[in-house]
Amino acid sequence: MNKSRRQVLAGSAAWVSAGWAGLAQAQTASASYPSGPVKIVVGFSAGGPTDLAARLIAVKLQTALGQSFVVDNKPGAGSNLASEIVAKAAPDGYTLLMAAAPLAINNHLYKDLKWDALHSFEPISQVMSAPCILAVRPESYKTLAELVAAAKKEPGKLSFSSSGAGGSQHLAGELFQQKAGIQLIHVPYKGAAPALADLLGGQISMGFMTSLSSVPYFTSGKLRALAVCSPQRLPQLPDVPTMAEGGYPGVEINSWSGLLAPAKTPAEIVARLQRETAKALAAPDVNERLASQGALVVGGTSAEFASYLARESAEYGRLIKSIKLTLD
Repeated sequence: MNKSRRQVLAGSAAWVSAGWAGLAQAQTASASYPSGPVKIVVGFSAGGPTDLAARLIAVKLQTALGQSFVVDNKPGAGSNLASEIVAKAAPDGYTLLMAAAPLAINNHLYKDLKWDALHSFEPISQVMSAPCILAVRPESYKTLAELVAAAKKEPGKLSFSSSGAGGSQHLAGELFQQKAGIQLIHVPYKGAAPALADLLGGQISMGFMTSLSSVPYFTSGKLRALAVCSPQRLPQLPDVPTMAEGGYPGVEINSWSGLLAPAKTPAEIVARLQRETAKALAAPDVNERLASQGALVVGGTSAEFASYLARESAEYGRLIKSIKLTLD
């Protein structure tokens, strides 16, 4: 055997040995996971629904896995900052993202993002869902049909509020207009609180609110819910029809939250986190707390969450393109 061939074979053997050593090291790290604190990054301020979901899950994961799970709030740029932080983090399971609907929306609204919803993350589990609800003051419209008739009679006169341009509430209003063949005025606010205040005060004709924390306004009679933007009725509001029942199928817009890891996180770590998250969501105290906020517990597998995220991104992409909306 000549010298060059011996060198090639020796090099190949060394490469294979290094590869097996790296694989063994990765498997050992996965088996011992977690061996230190884990951070769950949230792109919104403390106290909101996504933060609540993260904290409920963090407590359960900490108990189950024996390490600290710390919620790290990184609000800013429509949650893009938090998404970028996690997308750039080491794929070792020690930096996770509790994301919400903007994860599926923002790639279609902003240019030059440093992350991609479908390629920068490993979905672990969807946590909860909260449909948008079309709300009016109780002294105004009694039914969805009555509201649509009024909007068709005077195009461009009625207004709807949202918590901000490009959010799920805004897009629910845009989708509703398309399906119902009506023209409304969109009034964006800087958050849900001022949008709610003007709806209650009569400055706005209607509002698209998420079910999160809005259910008490309907049960108390301060607002009337005309329809929910979901496939099924909301358990907390069983008498409120869906948009499809009102004659407008396809108007389905949800706020949601879900747990993700950076892309290329080992499958064993993702699977373990998914199993423990499923157990957490099955706990009665977690179920009751989320239900009290107007949310629906989802759970499910990583594959199911990945499929849901892909569908959400595609549907939002088509809608945003159709209304020519950008936020750059």
